[in-house]
Amino acid sequence: MLYTSRIVLRARHDSDVPVLHTELHDDIATRCAADTRPWRPLAPDSPQSPFVVDAGDDKAACFSVVERSSGELAGEALLWGIDAHQRHAHLGLALRPGFRGRGLAGDIVRLLCRYGFTVRGLHRLQVDTLAGNLPMLKAATGAGFVVEGTLRRAAWVCGAFEDEVVLGLLASEWTDEPEPADAAARA
Repeated sequence: MLYTSRIVLRARHDSDVPVLHTELHDDIATRCAADTRPWRPLAPDSPQSPFVVDAGDDKAACFSVVERSSGELAGEALLWGIDAHQRHAHLGLALRPGFRGRGLAGDIVRLLCRYGFTVRGLHRLQVDTLAGNLPMLKAATGAGFVVEGTLRRAAWVCGAFEDEVVLGLLASEWTDEPEPADAAARA
């Protein structure tokens, strides 16, 4: 498991899937903004649920996010589009509505970087997000990601095209800094 003082990234449990599916997939507006695939109705127990993990898929590493203080499932985090030859991947996350606005995204992005760079030995991580997704932009830039460009009107979201921002971080640029509380405890 990967953890900070506030969250844990752990393997996805079967019991996580219906919760994530109901709160993240069935929220059509949020799901359309988070996924390039068109939304379609699926039952929470469907094998096609986007939250079901295929253990044989080397192209994705899916985690469940758990809030440490409550022990509650807070959302999902993943590296996707993992290319072992080019040593790069994309990073994504989604938080359940009750866990948004708590600043957890920054912790999640940093842990995904630790996993990607330290555990998987990747060279580059990329974030693709809508220009209006300010929490993700803040979390990514706070972890060291650099805006590399804007794809104008590249994402179809609930009836309109929106700009997509591409951010990148190289392993050589990344620093796995301790949390402020950890740094104070070591001083």
